[in-house]
Amino acid sequence: MLDVRRLRLLRELARRGTIAAVAEALAFSPSAVSQQLGVLEKEAGLPLLERTGRRVRLTPAGEDLVRHAEAVLERLERAEADLAEARTGLAGALRVGSFPTATRAIVPAALITLARRHPRLEPMVCETDPAAVAHALRAGDLDVALVHEYDFVPAPREPGLTTEPLYGEAMYLAAPAAPAGTPEEAGRDQGVVLRTHAEAPWITATPGTLCHAMTVRACQAAGFTPRVRHQVDEFATVLALVAAGQGVAVVPQLGITGADRAVGLTRLLMERRTQLAFRSGAGAHPAVAAFGAALRAAVPAELASPRAEA
Repeated sequence: MLDVRRLRLLRELARRGTIAAVAEALAFSPSAVSQQLGVLEKEAGLPLLERTGRRVRLTPAGEDLVRHAEAVLERLERAEADLAEARTGLAGALRVGSFPTATRAIVPAALITLARRHPRLEPMVCETDPAAVAHALRAGDLDVALVHEYDFVPAPREPGLTTEPLYGEAMYLAAPAAPAGTPEEAGRDQGVVLRTHAEAPWITATPGTLCHAMTVRACQAAGFTPRVRHQVDEFATVLALVAAGQGVAVVPQLGITGADRAVGLTRLLMERRTQLAFRSGAGAHPAVAAFGAALRAAVPAELASPRAEA
């Protein structure tokens, strides 16, 4: 009989590529991971791994077993959801991942609603970059999370995870406010608006984040590569730097709240879309469903309904 815990290790190895990365993600020692995978190979009766230097590669049998593992783990999530539904009332911890603007603008109202409807449920919010959410969900560090994607940075499909759309946001170019009497840029072609600032210093998020990739790709689509001066992840600080004449930036709708009068904002033909993510099969879990319902009730009316496609 194949052990589910070892199947989970094999799936993580397929995603992360090294024994060390799996061990770090799941709080095991590398030797323990290797030992458990060795036992799984004996259970399977076939070689599942091929070692190539420091990395390991799955054999065809290993890849096939990972596909079965995905289905098994999804069924287990559904079984847990059914058991939770059979209990009376929701209780216990719900580990929630969120990114900063959603944590500030959406999550608090959702938590108030959740506390009123399910007082024994204990949501625990941890700010998590969307790029790290998939690993955290698959590792069991999170139960549910808010993630986002941009027109120029679509989210990759993550095996073992399911997403549901929540809302969409307009995107704005933030630049030092133009002197009185200067014609407005609104309504002009997005590429033209961005190219107007091609020689300006730019403020982006830190490399490796979706926000950083979005700004760079939007500028490249307009015909230039931005000259990055500052790298800041918090949008209020980005706007403060723009107001100080330190550069220009692309900022989502929830990030422009409280913008200084010294900042001029031009709406772009771009969108950021936010989704709720959870392990496949967990959508019917009462706690996940309750949190999703509370989130939808908390979305401000001025935010757009998310588009079906990127």
